[in-house]
Amino acid sequence: MQRPDYLAQGEAARLFPVLATTSKEGRTTSILLACISKIEEFGSELMSSVGKRVGKRANIETYTEIVFKNEKVQVKDRPDGLIVLRNGSNEWRALVEAKVGSAEIGADQVEKYREIAKDHGIDCVITISNQFATQPEHHPVEDVRKSRSKIAVFHWSWMSILTTTDLLLNQDGVADEDQKLLLNELRRFLTHESAGVKGFDRMPPEWAEINRLVSAGGKIPAKSSEASVVIDAWHQETRDLSLILSRQTETTVQEKLPRKHQADPAQRKKDELQSLREDGQIKSVLSVPNAAAAVEVVADIARRTIDVGMTLRAPDDKVSTKARVNWVLRQVQTEQISEIFVRMIWPGSSESTQFQLSELMKDPSICEKDKKGLQVLRFHLFISRRLGAKFTQQVNFIKELEEVVPFFYREIGQNLREWRKPAPKIKVGRSEAEDVAVDALQKDAEADRAEQTLG
Repeated sequence: MQRPDYLAQGEAARLFPVLATTSKEGRTTSILLACISKIEEFGSELMSSVGKRVGKRANIETYTEIVFKNEKVQVKDRPDGLIVLRNGSNEWRALVEAKVGSAEIGADQVEKYREIAKDHGIDCVITISNQFATQPEHHPVEDVRKSRSKIAVFHWSWMSILTTTDLLLNQDGVADEDQKLLLNELRRFLTHESAGVKGFDRMPPEWAEINRLVSAGGKIPAKSSEASVVIDAWHQETRDLSLILSRQTETTVQEKLPRKHQADPAQRKKDELQSLREDGQIKSVLSVPNAAAAVEVVADIARRTIDVGMTLRAPDDKVSTKARVNWVLRQVQTEQISEIFVRMIWPGSSESTQFQLSELMKDPSICEKDKKGLQVLRFHLFISRRLGAKFTQQVNFIKELEEVVPFFYREIGQNLREWRKPAPKIKVGRSEAEDVAVDALQKDAEADRAEQTLG
């Protein structure tokens, strides 16, 4: 691989980099970039996450320890790598800055890389760290998002890269056996503690402050910096949670966001801050491919509970509410039902009702109490787990959350199915093609007219 002529220094990213043993960051970055260029499906997946399609004739080149010609920046301000995507005569380039372990991406450093990118015609900057982003274009550092620079900045968490690796291997998504072997080695490397890859494992200190305020009956100020930090942390955790479920189910689980929040992370944060102030809750919705419904997660600060559930439409072909309830109960295949509740949503202004799953199993008819003549419209099956003091603790809150969400999906969610309108059946007297020929239909029409006249 020949070094591009605009670089004064830089070499192709190596699978076996010759670096000091203390250069964990440089070693991990070099191995990743080498795999991006050498494993076709892996490189294609990561490029597609930043909006770049890799065609069959496209070629990805990656470099480390780069220095541009006529560059005047200090060594400490040089990016860790460069990705070059060549597709015919078109060339797309991205600077790469990576952090491992507890090191975080700094907004000032990113701005310097944006300046370098602007000076040398580079298309964007990609940052990599153990910080999490809901989408690559929603950078985890707020000051990076607020910058007026026209140079785009994308973000990959190391855990999202590991998840992509895991899914490709489990779904047999790599055709070449040698490349598959290489990707398997990358997964082995990233899961070793020496690589410095880790999940989101604790809420910030501000989490305890917000809990104390809400528990004491206080009102969160409109411009609370503590609440802002908590929301940012929650976004990182729910992204990590979606990656955990992705690896567990071997499918791509994503956070389900309204369209306005997908396009505008600032508006998302504003709306969720308002929900936190008004309701004392932080929420997330996770979309699991082919599941009966999305998984809804609510952390209620006042109650110190985590609620995890799914909402199903009641079957229209069942007339009574009791029959509709039995339809749901038949889908529950777990014996661990002590924490599980069923909330029923009724038509019009009729208030929802709620029962423990164990109560409904003993006597489904209790669902009709005070609801005679009404038909339930939807069921919300959920776990409500009270954490007590653990809820306010930075580490234990995350541990409990990452235990209860997979528990709910494993025990309840994965066994649920959505109701579908039954397929139409061939009517009596119309079982043969001749029964619906033109002359037969004319006779039916004449008979109907005669019957109406006699009537």
